[in-house]
Amino acid sequence: MRIAPSSIQEVNDRIDAVAVVGEYVRLEKRSGRYWGCCPFHQEKTPSFTVDADRKMYYCFGCHQGGNIITFIMDMDKASFPEAVELLAKKAGVELAYEGSGDYEGKKDSHKEDLCVLYDKLAGSFHYLLMEKPEYAHAKQYIMERGITEEMLGRFRLGYAPADRSWLFRFLSKKSYSPELLAMSGLFYQDYPQSAFFHNRLMFPIADRQGRTVAFGGRLLSGDGPKYINSRESDVYKKGATLFAIDLAMNEIRRTKSAYIAEGYMDVIALHQAGISNAVAPLGTAFTDDQARLLKRWADKICLVFDSDGAGQTAAVKAILTGRKNGLDCSVAVPGRSLPEDGDAAAPLKDPADILKQFGPKTLQKSVKCSINDFEYLVNRARSLYDTSGPEGKARAVAFLFPYAAALDSEVSREACLADTADIFGVERQAVFADYRRDRQNNRPALSSAAAGGEVREKTLRMNDELYLLTAVMVNQWMYPKLRSSLSIEELEDPGAKELFIALEEWFRNRNTGEGEKSRAIPPDLLSRINGEALRNFVIEQGVKGAFSSNPEALIQDSIRQIKIKRLERRQGEIVMELRKQKSDYGGGGVLPPASLPVSSEDLLTEKAHIDAELVRLRGAARSGPY
Repeated sequence: MRIAPSSIQEVNDRIDAVAVVGEYVRLEKRSGRYWGCCPFHQEKTPSFTVDADRKMYYCFGCHQGGNIITFIMDMDKASFPEAVELLAKKAGVELAYEGSGDYEGKKDSHKEDLCVLYDKLAGSFHYLLMEKPEYAHAKQYIMERGITEEMLGRFRLGYAPADRSWLFRFLSKKSYSPELLAMSGLFYQDYPQSAFFHNRLMFPIADRQGRTVAFGGRLLSGDGPKYINSRESDVYKKGATLFAIDLAMNEIRRTKSAYIAEGYMDVIALHQAGISNAVAPLGTAFTDDQARLLKRWADKICLVFDSDGAGQTAAVKAILTGRKNGLDCSVAVPGRSLPEDGDAAAPLKDPADILKQFGPKTLQKSVKCSINDFEYLVNRARSLYDTSGPEGKARAVAFLFPYAAALDSEVSREACLADTADIFGVERQAVFADYRRDRQNNRPALSSAAAGGEVREKTLRMNDELYLLTAVMVNQWMYPKLRSSLSIEELEDPGAKELFIALEEWFRNRNTGEGEKSRAIPPDLLSRINGEALRNFVIEQGVKGAFSSNPEALIQDSIRQIKIKRLERRQGEIVMELRKQKSDYGGGGVLPPASLPVSSEDLLTEKAHIDAELVRLRGAARSGPY
């Protein structure tokens, strides 16, 4: 289902570019523009600018730019529709959709219905926990864990009654159809009126936009798994979702770091201790998808896992996953002292237990006390193997090989292997040789894309054609003039051709009334440019204001110059061909037209036409716009 272009344009017209960007970047107004430090690269002197009128941003340092929709896409790593929908909510625009078949329309509607159902149900569960005396035991349980009412509200914790048929009756009374309830995942498939969650403390799970997409439930009494999660659905993939990502995202973005805990209660405890960039996987190990999700905003993670064997094994796997996806890692380490009252040192347990026993300040101090992942793995290797003998040393060294392989720098990898050799007292060359052998035995087959390397976009250089098409992109209301004066076959530059195609697609799909003079490039026009380098090139030229002064004359003159150069090239080709034919005939003088082949007569006719057209175009250039 596609968002209607008219809705996209309405969102772009109504949003305040400075207000939107100002939520992410501190901006100051200078010389009619707003400036700040670029959110896309590290800098001390502001080179990032926002044009409030054109509703565009651009960094003169890293050359990244776009409109406000692409800004949200870059900052939140959202898709184009997600960014438009987020901005529509800010601007109060009700989006219209078009171009969807029945199946896709029903599928998207189904997703939206599920999210609305889950969100309202989360509110109902929360009400039962907080307001109903008959469920006070559930609230008492969570409060005894040291969790405050503020946290109960922030995380919308709730309670699902023990009566398995209660939920079906409750939702049926709210007029939800049996079909929607059957596909909601809230009931057993074989028993469609029996609730999947019952007598459980409920943890709503949201996506990064804050939409409720699933639930987790902790058993309070009786038999059954301690924790269960919703089944996967069209809106919920547990391996690609992180608990509390919606609450933690702003702090993750601000600090460029995240804390990874093991469970719901640990995350809530960390947030209560002021560590609001904490999240948790959902019943699985930390996955590549989750690491890539965090990498959108964070450069590093700190693992806060249990101190038992299972927790340490999970930490090792999470380190490798994080490093493989470009995240620096550290680990909150077992064995560091906790109490502030002079008691004997206690091992670091899980955050929820620390909060309960020692309070939020001690939890914050304990978790902030961490070591880097390499040191953690060295200590883990020492605890697993007897390094007093050669066999134990070999195993301990090999334990570090997957970590070295996960590093994204050859320099870092070499330093890691050298340090490993020194720490365990073995020759560096021996470690390097063992590592190479280990990699040969465990190296996955390279894909053709990886083997061939990434295709890099060619450096873009301004020329007449690219200049013209960029000017029309910025002043898109002039495209009909370009369209009637020049065809894509008359262009040679690949970038200019791509911009011509983008303009043509936009022109054909525009709404009646679009194409009026505007200082802003329409979002759905920019989105049609496939190459990022080309898109940023257009944005940079637009932000510089190179095409804002008398664009009509500028574009007409550019069209004229391209036509003149094309005709001059053809004129030269014809002259060369005529000279060749003259040489082939061996004549000493110019042959009369009657003695030339028909093709030569055609060439002379074409040359005469070109000569006349060049005279006209050059005359028009001297006299002004034609």
